[in-house]
Amino acid sequence: MDFAGAYSWPNLSFILQGFGVTLLVAALAILFSFILGNILGILRYARIPVLSRLLAIIIDILRNLPLLLIIFFIYMVLPQLGLRMPPLWAAIAGLTLFEGAMISEIVRSGLASVDRGQIEAARSSGLGYIQTMRHIILPQALRRMMPPLVSQFISLLKDTSLAIVISLPEIMHNVQILQGHSPNYVIPALILAALLYFTVNYALSIIARRLEARRI
Repeated sequence: MDFAGAYSWPNLSFILQGFGVTLLVAALAILFSFILGNILGILRYARIPVLSRLLAIIIDILRNLPLLLIIFFIYMVLPQLGLRMPPLWAAIAGLTLFEGAMISEIVRSGLASVDRGQIEAARSSGLGYIQTMRHIILPQALRRMMPPLVSQFISLLKDTSLAIVISLPEIMHNVQILQGHSPNYVIPALILAALLYFTVNYALSIIARRLEARRI
């Protein structure tokens, strides 16, 4: 093991650049999957005939497929259909679809956990469906959804490492490149990668626990 060589500034900078890509992919995927998950979850909660059932089938398919397969499909199959994406956006798209499906179930469950009596009281007082959703259901549901949402975001950050298969220059890809330069770099580089992942995920887990405690 060559810690000094692995942590020389050029190598350290290379690893940190990869971690920057990891955080960028995770941040954008969290944003897009949160938006997608909320839309799908609200539509499923609304129980719109035909549409809700169709969405349920699509969500179940996405949730039960390996994320790696979804990333491969977007990166390798879609170009044959005329839609080509660079590795960065292929990874973001794959994570968004997969995590959006997961988040939609969290959103649907959170909305369903709100007491129906409050909803009926709001409607009987003259509030429309959208007003009831905005002022009564969503604020309560969001507080209940936050802990599992943060936990899902932690999983998303870890899942970004799967993008190594499409040569996205994220942190694990760059660690692998360093291994090609010298086998003595691999353990120090992996230790640093583990520490970086741990730091961010542990911070998120603390947030999740505090949100859970506040909700209780």
